[in-house]
Amino acid sequence: MPHVDGMPPGHPCWIDLSSSDSDASRLFYESLLGWTSEAGGPEYGGYITFALDGIPVAGGMDKANMPDGGGGMPDLWAVYLHTEDAAATSKAAAENGGTVMLEPMEVPGQGIMGFVQDPTGAAIGLWQPLGHKGFGVVAEANAPGWFELFTRDHAASVAFYEKVFGWNTFATGDTDDFRYTTLEKDEKAAAGVMDASGFLPDGAPDHWSVYFSVADTDAAIATATELGATVIQGPDETPFGQLATLTDPTGAVFKLTDGSATPD
Repeated sequence: MPHVDGMPPGHPCWIDLSSSDSDASRLFYESLLGWTSEAGGPEYGGYITFALDGIPVAGGMDKANMPDGGGGMPDLWAVYLHTEDAAATSKAAAENGGTVMLEPMEVPGQGIMGFVQDPTGAAIGLWQPLGHKGFGVVAEANAPGWFELFTRDHAASVAFYEKVFGWNTFATGDTDDFRYTTLEKDEKAAAGVMDASGFLPDGAPDHWSVYFSVADTDAAIATATELGATVIQGPDETPFGQLATLTDPTGAVFKLTDGSATPD
């Protein structure tokens, strides 16, 4: 799936970075992925838009510009799902075991955003597009490539996204060694839910992860580490590409893949 003009309801449609040093973050992702970046005015809290060849692919915010400086939250990438009615989706999340973290609010002229936690505590953003439809490139080199939930309660997580976001799900693995469900399937697959109960460390929260597609994982890792990133897992050869997990110079976790990150 290369250039897109908006994503279907329920699908990942945007990602953004909360950073303790937005200047360092901008330099890192510009250098690693060939992005450009532009900061908005005070009315948008200095919100940063990253672009690939002029097409929006991600956003970012300096935590100093957030209420309470981000409230002690770590630097991280967040995933947003497209909703046609953020208020209704937020209400549905609360009615299905989730927690509303941020009531839907309008970003003037751009869209309506909100944040909820699913029943396992993983945070997920809501985006109701107005002027801004979300990323315009996905699953292409140097663009967002895959979006994955790591959860200790696979069944509860899948049920939540089916009920609240209308997901059409498919099990691609259902054993204790590998339990994985995708939103849509085959070439239409858009996100995954991984049963991580067997390997998430104690104290690590259930969470969403962002993969960036690259032409060559080894080369991208070499560049990333030169730029101050740290490899925390991999690179690992898998049936769906070579994968690696890193932290950027401010500590935000991201993943790299040089193939489809969709398990078959």
